[in-house]
Amino acid sequence: MTNEAREEFLRMRQVSVARGDAVVLHNVDLNIRTGEHVAILGPNGCGKSTLIKTITCECYPIFTPEMECRLMGRERWDVSQLRSHLGVVSADLPGERTPVSKGRDVVVVGFFSASTIWPNLHITGEMRERAQEAMALMQATHLAEKLVGEMSAGEQRRIMIARALVHRPEMLLLDEPSNALDIAAQRELREALRIVAQQGTGIIMVTHHLADILPEIDRVIMMRTGRIVADGPRQELITSDRLRELFGVEVTLTERDGYWHSW
Repeated sequence: MTNEAREEFLRMRQVSVARGDAVVLHNVDLNIRTGEHVAILGPNGCGKSTLIKTITCECYPIFTPEMECRLMGRERWDVSQLRSHLGVVSADLPGERTPVSKGRDVVVVGFFSASTIWPNLHITGEMRERAQEAMALMQATHLAEKLVGEMSAGEQRRIMIARALVHRPEMLLLDEPSNALDIAAQRELREALRIVAQQGTGIIMVTHHLADILPEIDRVIMMRTGRIVADGPRQELITSDRLRELFGVEVTLTERDGYWHSW
């Protein structure tokens, strides 16, 4: 399906966002359609994570008459309803009970955006089956009985992505997915995410690591100092000149098996 035929997921016009006393996003214009595979690339502190938090309604735009911010055609969302459409994976574990919960339990409570199985949650057999499917997709079924706090960083990341996928969201949002992972864990994670992308789930990935950009990601949005400075096909934007402008250093590129690497 072409991008033009997909439904609009996100529309931003003249969106600025403040965190504390500082404005960290400046006049952002952005359209993303459901099912797209997009990487948001830029140096640390450029506003990438704030953009994701604005999409998930953790941060709110500064109101101006020109500002427009719509998710799936709506300007306002009940956050609990919005979570049924999105799968969100941040760098942090969701809640203090997560480390002392088993992997399977953390995945299944993704239906409720909870940190563990609380007594008031009604978990059905179908939910448990879907949790098993999500763990299998992330190659994490062997972690079902293991406490999350006893897992490696790579194992935790796979469980958290399974948790985000358990309710079959239209879009998966990933914030720096390879941070704190060793080389083997990075490779396993990227191969699992390729399967997710190939099955049709949309992906918006925030990263400053070029190697995180999966072969299935065909659009790159570049950010610097709270602004979008480039937006287009990966083949046009992943160049030495563009990356030098973005990161302020000389960059040498090489491509292998659909992945780009730099030094």
